[in-house]
Amino acid sequence: MEHEFFFAVITIIGIDLILGGDNALIIAMASKNLSNKDRNRAIVLGTIIAVLLRICMTSAAVYLLTIPYLQLAGGILLLYLGYHLLVEDSESKQVKSSPSIWKAIRTIVLADLFMSFDNVIAVAGASHGNYLLVVLGLMVSVPVIIWGSKLIYKAMGKFPFLIYVGSALLAYTGGEMITRERKLAQFFEGQDVLPVLLPVLSILFVLLASIFYEQSVHKQ
Repeated sequence: MEHEFFFAVITIIGIDLILGGDNALIIAMASKNLSNKDRNRAIVLGTIIAVLLRICMTSAAVYLLTIPYLQLAGGILLLYLGYHLLVEDSESKQVKSSPSIWKAIRTIVLADLFMSFDNVIAVAGASHGNYLLVVLGLMVSVPVIIWGSKLIYKAMGKFPFLIYVGSALLAYTGGEMITRERKLAQFFEGQDVLPVLLPVLSILFVLLASIFYEQSVHKQ
């Protein structure tokens, strides 16, 4: 019994870490324009809220999958967040504004909420209804994700293109969520190309939309 419990904890930690890498990138992007003090606060507060929501979502994982158009709405929201983060980055280069810590926290929580959908389903299966396992897994993996987001933030200073990687990741995940919407299953049924192509088109749409916005700002 102890071996089974230990194996389940390791499995859940592994799921959280493997699927949490993209979350670390989004956390770094969302807090990129804040001061050091506010960035640390946004990362910690945003992650804590996101973790609490994940625990609640895990307990309702099966029910969440039955909510009509939830995946569609989540996919569209991730497309918007991908676009928003690129636009916000573009604006910060042109105008010295003071970004809001609460906006960063909101972005972290919303992005994590929908990007962790697969994570939640996987953890719910591995935990077999034991929420102690869920909490233990998050307690180990979350500090690693927070630490990882700080490393990614430093990397973005040297490699600015990572902001586009993060935005593309959000857009791709959003496109995938749309293809998994049960209410659209009949539409995608029998189509081999569109479900594969849509996430890629989502990336192009977000990147082109942000480029168009940046060009329109420059013309003003």
